[in-house]
Amino acid sequence: MKKLVINLNRCPQNHPCPAVRVCPIGALSQKGYAAPEINYNVCISCGKCVNFCPMRAFKLQ
Repeated sequence: MKKLVINLNRCPQNHPCPAVRVCPIGALSQKGYAAPEINYNVCISCGKCVNFCPMRAFKLQ
């Protein structure tokens, strides 16, 4: 199974991450404007955040 990763160089970390709210199981969280964190215990690698992120910071690999 592919694993979700975040490219911190592409993530601006200056606003609420729009991809956090599209995760169907709540595997993404964000503290303040920091880069989102992934809870790998619940992430199902569906790719919704990958497709939604306007900066293309998320990747399944």
